[in-house]
Amino acid sequence: MKKNDLTFSAILVPLDYVMLIAAATAAYFLRYVSWIQTIRPVIFNLEFNQYFNYVCLIAVGWLVIFIIAGLYQIKGPTKIFDEVGKIFLACSTGMLAVIVGAFFSRELFNSRFILLAAWIFSIVFVLLARLIVRLVQYILLGKGLGVRRVVMIGANDSADDIAKEMYRNKRLGYLLVARFDDFNNGTSEELDKLYQANRFDEIIQADAGLSREQNMALLDFADEKHLVFKYAADFFTTQSPRVDLYTIAGVPVVEVKRTVLDGWGKILKRVFDIFFAILSLIILIPLFLIIALLVKVDSVGSVFYGQKRVGVKGQTIIIWKFRSMIKNADALKDKLLVHNERKDGPLFKITDDPRLTRVGKILRQWSLDELPQLWNVLRGSMSLVGPRPHLPKEVQNYEKQQKKLLNIKPGITGLAQVSGRSDLEFAEEARLDIFYIENWSFWLDLIILIKTPWVVLARKGAK
Repeated sequence: MKKNDLTFSAILVPLDYVMLIAAATAAYFLRYVSWIQTIRPVIFNLEFNQYFNYVCLIAVGWLVIFIIAGLYQIKGPTKIFDEVGKIFLACSTGMLAVIVGAFFSRELFNSRFILLAAWIFSIVFVLLARLIVRLVQYILLGKGLGVRRVVMIGANDSADDIAKEMYRNKRLGYLLVARFDDFNNGTSEELDKLYQANRFDEIIQADAGLSREQNMALLDFADEKHLVFKYAADFFTTQSPRVDLYTIAGVPVVEVKRTVLDGWGKILKRVFDIFFAILSLIILIPLFLIIALLVKVDSVGSVFYGQKRVGVKGQTIIIWKFRSMIKNADALKDKLLVHNERKDGPLFKITDDPRLTRVGKILRQWSLDELPQLWNVLRGSMSLVGPRPHLPKEVQNYEKQQKKLLNIKPGITGLAQVSGRSDLEFAEEARLDIFYIENWSFWLDLIILIKTPWVVLARKGAK
């Protein structure tokens, strides 16, 4: 899912809200135009302030109807004509609900003219606003901004049709970077070079003649590199039910989604992260000051400790903690590797780590050293809930399936953390986090956040 698509779809929500209020406001003042009063005098007393307050509330209900009508689906740039019917139906449904409400509140909406005008204006205003948004989006796409950079696999007629349409119609938002007849070792090497050069974002498999082994190898490559994977419909047997259907040049194309955490789910999660992080930082200021003082008094060194970890799509991020170890602790790690208790995977763990300070042991025991990562959440490099971020050296030792952990932002807590914390073997921890990625829901996030304090208080697996 391109960030460009998310941005334009997110813009539509407040824009539609403003347009609905503008439509209702225009209808109100139109009723008081002198020549209209000449035709039909105003025989009611409707204060604008009261009317406006109700309109602001009703507009929220209309947005819910817009959501149900599918006006906020995130599938890249679409033709405005495809939305006209949905806008008409949604606005008509919303106005029908208002008319029903007016039956029980005649003192507010006893003007049939205002209702009729507001209905017409709502359709026109929303449509015009979306026309402007689409026009801006098309202009940017025509300049190559926000396009989906694509590599295509296939040498058949369907692949030819899709490629021609991408070249001909720039407003589709696709830029064909490279094309290969099939997928073999040579193709894999070429794709890897393009990937390392950050040349493309998506792979489209358009050839029904590829073997199942080639198809699965191509899907594994896309998963490993965190790339969007799409295929021409009706010939590829996929392991995943998470698919979206598109049409390019009349050819059905299916996108295999790496996670359900996409589209509006991604926006909802980010909004919740920001709200919760700000609230938590404000509430926890006294605790931050106490911990900072204890860390400073207990040992030599800075209060906070920044460490390189691997975030979404393999990007290097700096996560922040309260310092819980002595100075130069990282330099001593190599000497302690022989005592590593995690024999099953790439992670390092040792009971009674000699590098821990006195205050650090307490902070680790109660997971208080992780609190500064709320700043990472606020900045957008982490989320409240997700797989824990690991060190670059540890990520290098991931197995192919475990690289799916990098499909989303890492989290302060996660499904693995509330299911055993450090007691879990790494393979089991990875399996739980992959399950979370593939089955994300807002309610699952809430459950994990609610369970986290209880797990911490029980000190389960905290070492």
